Amino acid sequence: MRMHLLVEHVLRTAEEQGLWLPHDTIIVAVSGGPDSVALLHIMHEISQRHMPLKLICAHVHHGFRVESDEEALMVEHMAAKLDIPFVMEAVDVPAYMIKSGKGTQEAARDKRYEFLIKTAMKYGARSIATAHHADDQAETVLLHLLRGSGPSGLIGMKFNRMIKNVELIRPLLRIYKTALVDVCENEGLVYAIDESNLQTKYRRNEIRLDILPFLGQYNGQITQALNQLSNVMTAEDDYMEQAAAKLYHELVRKVGERFTFSVSSFSDLHVALQRRLIKLILNYMSVDSELTDYNKIETLRDAITQKAPSTWSRDLGGGFVCIQEYDVVTFQPKSFMQRVRYTYQLNAVVPELKVSEIGKILRMVVYSREQKSWSRAELQGHEAVFDADQLSLPLTLRCRQDGDTMKVMGLNGSKKVKDILMDDKVPPSIRAQIPMIVDGNNQMVWIPGIRRSIHAPVNQHTTSILHMSLEDA
Repeated sequence: MRMHLLVEHVLRTAEEQGLWLPHDTIIVAVSGGPDSVALLHIMHEISQRHMPLKLICAHVHHGFRVESDEEALMVEHMAAKLDIPFVMEAVDVPAYMIKSGKGTQEAARDKRYEFLIKTAMKYGARSIATAHHADDQAETVLLHLLRGSGPSGLIGMKFNRMIKNVELIRPLLRIYKTALVDVCENEGLVYAIDESNLQTKYRRNEIRLDILPFLGQYNGQITQALNQLSNVMTAEDDYMEQAAAKLYHELVRKVGERFTFSVSSFSDLHVALQRRLIKLILNYMSVDSELTDYNKIETLRDAITQKAPSTWSRDLGGGFVCIQEYDVVTFQPKSFMQRVRYTYQLNAVVPELKVSEIGKILRMVVYSREQKSWSRAELQGHEAVFDADQLSLPLTLRCRQDGDTMKVMGLNGSKKVKDILMDDKVPPSIRAQIPMIVDGNNQMVWIPGIRRSIHAPVNQHTTSILHMSLEDA
């Protein structure tokens, strides 16, 4: 294949995927193999004839093989011939393997990207271009399939993704390796052959050298079929992500680090969206991919959708927990399970009191009867009004205490606060978050959002009205 055909292909891909803009600085990762050599020359051709781009040729010297010194020199000379700045770093992969406990390929990958990101930041580059191609994509899809991946894994590699505030781009992802080797041969471009790519002790090499050729006996177009699967799944996964994001905004309530939704609304969803919604919440909670594996998601989905109502708790790992209480499912940090203790004493009416322990703000305003008045029907659950002259100061806003009771409006005698919360089906995990307000006589006057007491009612004789509201901070 000729260079101009690959350049045109890459230009179409770049425009379609939004890979770069004029005058972008791009770090081009060049190992010295035919793929990355072709990439460097394609990007150079684009920067010279089609779009102004500033390129930096970046090479990692892993030091694993005796040829590493020669390959580094070859890439440096190639960059100089194209008048592209060259940056190289020698990395100590064996030392990092000992420190991290990772295998050879994973450790080398970590150090390679660490260098590329550092270089991108040094030069103020928008992106890092790598030479991953269509054959790499097929191997990735098959590798994910063998690991039991869901639809998202069958996408394989994306054309672009963010990695530590730098965009990683793959301009060659629709081009097969044979085309890249052909252009090197036709254009007389020197490249290196990494003999370690022929060793089947590495899983990806085993897929390339053994598994794909074996499958090719049953489908001569197996690599193309896997790329077709990737293309289809990319579009469908994008659609499902959009649908899940829409449902998240409709069904999930987020307060601080707590995510809640109702069992009934969740159970009405298609099973595919149920899984997506759980995965989306877990992703918002933590970047730890172990939290989002299929088995964990399916275990949670089964528990939430079981017919019999129940209360349960599941440790998600990573310091997070999922709880179902009545019709409410909550994802939250484990630390929220601990009982919060706090006490605020108010010797006078204050416009605003921030209760940081529970992420709430208490607002207080005194009105004359002529200024403003409320009927009971007009008040929201988080609001209450009192006869300001009858209310004994100081007021105390505090956490619930064992033995708390309240004289509830419309009920003869007192009732335990614990029973009030249970009757209102307030989830046990958030009962400790609900504040109590008591007056100067230590009488419970209001449980915000739950009940108001019989004390200091507003009536026809009231001249000053104290309006209180408890809102999210």
